[in-house]
Amino acid sequence: MTEILLRLSSRPQPYPADVRARLEPDAKEIIARYPQPRSALLPLLHLVQSEEGYVSSTGIEFCAELLGLTGAEVTAVATFYSMYRRTPTGDYHVGVCTNTLCAVLGGDAILAELREHLGIAHGETTDDGAITLEHIECNAACDYAPVIMVNWEFFDNQTPESARELVDALRDGRTVTPTRGAPLCTFRDTARVLAGFPDTRPGVLDGEPGAPTLTGLDTAREQGMRAPEVPDEDGAR
Repeated sequence: MTEILLRLSSRPQPYPADVRARLEPDAKEIIARYPQPRSALLPLLHLVQSEEGYVSSTGIEFCAELLGLTGAEVTAVATFYSMYRRTPTGDYHVGVCTNTLCAVLGGDAILAELREHLGIAHGETTDDGAITLEHIECNAACDYAPVIMVNWEFFDNQTPESARELVDALRDGRTVTPTRGAPLCTFRDTARVLAGFPDTRPGVLDGEPGAPTLTGLDTAREQGMRAPEVPDEDGAR
């Protein structure tokens, strides 16, 4: 308890001069995109997460200083959104959906398999720093359940066996490509992309919706259904 109180009461150490010199131009570029500086907080949090693999107290103070906010204001945002990690994260954040549909179709079994195979529990990281495992909320990909996300990229229709093969490939350093999108990059590189910097991976814009995603639309068309027309400014349709 004493250690926790000391950590909470002490001010974080600032970034070393070389790190700040590298981060500050990027941060100012992000801030310049917005009419109000505080609107840049979300991408700035991704930027500092790309530096350390999580949003540290140092990163929070960095954001607060540049945006004219208090550390408490920045912390309130960083702790609200689950994409901002508050503890060090491995090269690959493996999130297993255990919400209703994924769980019914095998999400719980996948999570149990990975916990045993990796020897870690929810929120923990393997000793080699490669994998951080979590059970996460709905990924909005129920049409491909059960789903795993690695660094927020989709791996659809998973099984305990395929999930085990996936994490083994990641730990071996092999190139892994998700069901949709470009080959995986590290968690820190992903955070930089989410901060708004170019994603130069080949194939990043490839891919189209699959048949399960389009089932509802196809059914509606077969039945002659269509969305209501929206009137223009003059009231015409």
